[in-house]
Amino acid sequence: MNTKQPVFDPRDLRHAFGSFGTGVTVVTSGNAQTRLVGVTANSFSSVSLDPPIVLWSLVKGSPSLDVFDQTGRFVINILALDQVDLSKRFSSAGLTNKFEGLNHSLGLDGLPVLNDCVATLECKTTERLVVGDHILFLGQVERYAYERKPTLLFCQGSYVQGAEYSLA
Repeated sequence: MNTKQPVFDPRDLRHAFGSFGTGVTVVTSGNAQTRLVGVTANSFSSVSLDPPIVLWSLVKGSPSLDVFDQTGRFVINILALDQVDLSKRFSSAGLTNKFEGLNHSLGLDGLPVLNDCVATLECKTTERLVVGDHILFLGQVERYAYERKPTLLFCQGSYVQGAEYSLA
């Protein structure tokens, strides 16, 4: 039995994964007892409606990991088309306080909720799994809000916008 794993070029494999277009989220956590953290993530997905469960993943070495673990909570902020600046801000490794001067609200347990997003999902972590080089978080949605407006998308290394497609 051959158990040897194939060896892939990491950058090339990342390009293959990037062929799948996704929405862009900023996942936030933290409160008055910790520091506020947020990361840009497109590894978000809904899992279940009953109960309402979502998932997302974070690289193991993230400096924000301890806060997500301490609070046991997170907020999925689904970005609007005009929020590219937020995506870039929260994906920047060089910014020490990504919330400085940023307009946001406080959600359940004082977690930061970004304003003017397409949707926000306030969640309590139900499971945390180590999977490869990432931590997979599953969370039960405890409160949500949304509005109908264009959503920011990411595909093949670029920000894109969706267009309605008619089969007629």
